[in-house]
Order: sequence, then structure tokens, then C-alpha cells
Amino acid sequence: MSLGVAATRTTNPLLLALLLAASGYVVATHRSPAPWARSYTAFVRLALAVVLIRVLFAVALGSPIPGTHTLLTLPEVPLPHWAQGIRLGGRVTAEAVLFAAYDGLKLATLLVCVGAANALASPSRLLKSLPGALYETGVAVVVALTFAPHLIADVRRLRAARRLRGRPDRGLRGLLQVGLPVLEGALERSVALAAAMEARGYGRTAEVPAPVRRTTTALTLGGLLGVCAGTYGLLTAEGGTYGLPVLLAGVLAALAGLRLGGRRSPRTRYRPDPWGAHAWLVTGSGAAVAALLTLASVRDPGALHPGVVPLVAPTLPLWPAVAVLLALLPAFVVPREPS
Repeated sequence: MSLGVAATRTTNPLLLALLLAASGYVVATHRSPAPWARSYTAFVRLALAVVLIRVLFAVALGSPIPGTHTLLTLPEVPLPHWAQGIRLGGRVTAEAVLFAAYDGLKLATLLVCVGAANALASPSRLLKSLPGALYETGVAVVVALTFAPHLIADVRRLRAARRLRGRPDRGLRGLLQVGLPVLEGALERSVALAAAMEARGYGRTAEVPAPVRRTTTALTLGGLLGVCAGTYGLLTAEGGTYGLPVLLAGVLAALAGLRLGGRRSPRTRYRPDPWGAHAWLVTGSGAAVAALLTLASVRDPGALHPGVVPLVAPTLPLWPAVAVLLALLPAFVVPREPS
């Protein structure tokens, strides 16, 4: 996830390619055979689609980036006066296409990094790390992630059965004939799981005094409002003085509210998940990459955001590239799980 933050700090395709390669290598070496680990390929496909759609939008709808290298000229559709600033078709320049590709690649890298987190992080271990106030939400998310492979298996099984019987499995009719049995099976599993969870005591809450509940609500809501106000201040030039203090105060208030809210969800940790040296190394390597690229974007913005006017090839800045290579550290310090 820290690599995703680092990806938002640059549009240099060489640095973004290094981030993609580093995260992909860690996934290839440490991905487990669990069902959630198969999501990485889907995120890669989604990232490729994002880049393609971003470039197609720049070609079809135009771009504010000026350019002199014309690639092609599309038929331009005249628009009414109230649609000024928007055009359909027209001249397509290499500068506009390259700018759109850089921008799309940044978002694609962010998606791939999120996909790497999905492929490497166990939902059950994440559930153990959640604050008590978010435990019920975490249980719902883990249950949804657990049921997803069953839904996919049911769809494949029913489609194969319909093909063997010579019945259509595509189109609206096939979707209805397959979707209804899948929905029925999902509801049956949900009812059975709900009964099993109720028998095991899930969902019970402890008695909390009214002042503590009111304090929890005030801290949580006030902290979230502070985070929003601080983020807005950081994004605007006028709020540069108050943005960071308000953001930090909001984060601290929200964390305090979550801490107090955890009293309503008593949990017993039979097998605590220790935070050892390997976890610190993984977290530290990602945080270091994010921090160093953020620093590089401030000190040398031209290297991390290469221009397209005039049209020049991007260069690889040395020390930001070395900083990205720190993302490979988990591949060597964390022991691989037995397959």
C-alpha cells in the first residue's frame, strides 16, 4: 500500500515501471495458493484497461496539452455553444497521447499495488489486526471475500451443466437461468453461516456507560471531520498553514474514538498474531519508498514529472530509482510459506 502512495507522487514511466516490477516480483515469490491470492491477475488486467481507456479518451475528446507532432486527424463533431471547451474528434498529437499514457500509467500502478496487497495479505490476519470498533465490519468483509470463490465455482458448474444439456449459457436468458440458482445457493450458505456464527457468540456487545458512548461518538465524528478539513487544507494553497495540524489532530481523535469504541466488542485472542522483525522490515521498506519519492517530488519535480512539451524521452533519476529498489526487500527477508 505504501508503494501505491509512492506511485501517486510521480508520472515518470521509468519509475512507475520499477514500482510495477518490484511489487510483481514480491507477489511472484511470496503469493500463497489461497483463493484471495488469485486476484492479482485481475488487477493487472484492470490496470491495462485503465491505461487504454485514458488514452482513448484523450484521442476522442481531445486534450488541453498543446502539441506540434500530429499523429492523425479525426473528423470533428460540431457541438453547441454551451459545450465550449469540449470537442469530439479533431487533431490528435503525440504530446497529448503521451501525457494521457503517463497519467493512466500512474493510476494503473496504484491499482496493481493494491492488487499486490490483496494477493499477499491474508484476510483472517487483517481481521485480527482491526480495532474492536471495526470488528463487525471486518467480519462482514472477510465473509464476503470467503464467499466470492464459491460464487465463481457455482457459476462455472452451472454453465458447464447447461452446456452439456445443450442449453444456452450466455445472453440475458442464460444469465437468468444461471443467476437464480447461484443466488439461491448463496442465500442458503448465508443462513447456515449466520446460524453457526450466532451459536458461537458473534455479534455480542458489552455494556458501555453512556458518557463513554457519547465521548466515542464525538471523537470519531470530530476526527473524521478534522481529517477531511486537514486534507482539504493540504490540497489548497490557502490552507497550507492549518492543513497539517488539523489533519494530525483529526487522525489522533479518530484513533482515540476507535479505541474507546472497541470496548463494545469483547474478543478473546486465542492465538495472538505477533508483530515481529519481518513485519517491521516490510512496513519500513514500503514507508521508506513512499517517503523518499515524496521528498524527491518536492526537491526535483522535473525528474519525477517529465514534461511532454517539448517532446523528450524521460530520464531515470538515480536516487529515486535506488529508493524504489528498497521495495524488493520483503522478497529476501520474509521466509516463503510452504506450498
